[in-house]
Amino acid sequence: MLQLLSRWTRTVLFSLVGMTAASAQTAASAAPTQSASPAVPASSAPPVSSALPVSPALPGSTVAADAVRGALSAVPAPTAPTAQSAAQVRAQAVARAEAQTAILAVTPIRGKTVIARSTAYNSVPGQTDSTPFITATGTRTRPGVVALSRDLLRTFPYGTKVMLEDLSGKYNNTLRGRIFVVEDTMAARKTNSVDVWMATRTEAMNWGARQIRITAVR
Repeated sequence: MLQLLSRWTRTVLFSLVGMTAASAQTAASAAPTQSASPAVPASSAPPVSSALPVSPALPGSTVAADAVRGALSAVPAPTAPTAQSAAQVRAQAVARAEAQTAILAVTPIRGKTVIARSTAYNSVPGQTDSTPFITATGTRTRPGVVALSRDLLRTFPYGTKVMLEDLSGKYNNTLRGRIFVVEDTMAARKTNSVDVWMATRTEAMNWGARQIRITAVR
């Protein structure tokens, strides 16, 4: 009896071992095989350029110097202003200054009278500017022209006809019946002043500085 039981046990064990081995072999045959990727030949890779971009060559110093000289020679030389253009510039500058300070009147006041200080001047650069024979209005200096300080231009604007009276009485006979015209102006620092144009320095010195009455006639 014992021999029969031992034989049955060995048979069962051998059966179990055979079944286990068969299962392992089936699993190994069912697994997919992996194929190695084909190697890329080294010669098929695109070539890499190692060359760097070349900067353009700068022009030589001689070429640059010639270019600068050519550009400078192409600039026209400034021309010296004529007396007429200088007078126009001066008149425009005076007009702008007077417009900014609002000292010009639209029309003169007929019969308006002001007592002011009077001097005389000549057509020399030291007493006027670089265009001593041209007034602020662009006209020529001549007997009968007077220049007013800029505050008086409010009452007696450019073009006003005026009469002058010397309050000392010395020049009343000379001034009686004479009509003067306002065509020039004085330096900005001057106030309540009238400058009478005279042909010679002697006449201006004899006139000196005096009190006058200026009256607008038209």
